[in-house]
Amino acid sequence: MSEQKARSTVTKADIVEKVYDKIGFSKKEASELVEMVFGQLKDVLKDGDKVKISGFGNFLVREKKQRIGRNPQTGDQITISARRVLTFRPSQVLKAMLNGEDVTGIKED
Repeated sequence: MSEQKARSTVTKADIVEKVYDKIGFSKKEASELVEMVFGQLKDVLKDGDKVKISGFGNFLVREKKQRIGRNPQTGDQITISARRVLTFRPSQVLKAMLNGEDVTGIKED
């Protein structure tokens, strides 16, 4: 029986800690840098623009129209309101890495 790797969640605090360890900024500077990056990503996505991170993937905001759906408990028809949804499409490099493939010959998006 093979051992499975324990899964964990990476938090913003973990990212701040990595920036602090790797770059040598103070914790305050590392925190401000991470907040600035995430703030910029949020602003771009809020405006409906696409975020492309080479070798990682694309974040897209899609507009969904109002539609009719069903309440799964009662079967009654309900109106699902129009909304914006965020989608992520991983790059070919990330997909290959996740599947343990060699990424040396893959062209980044």
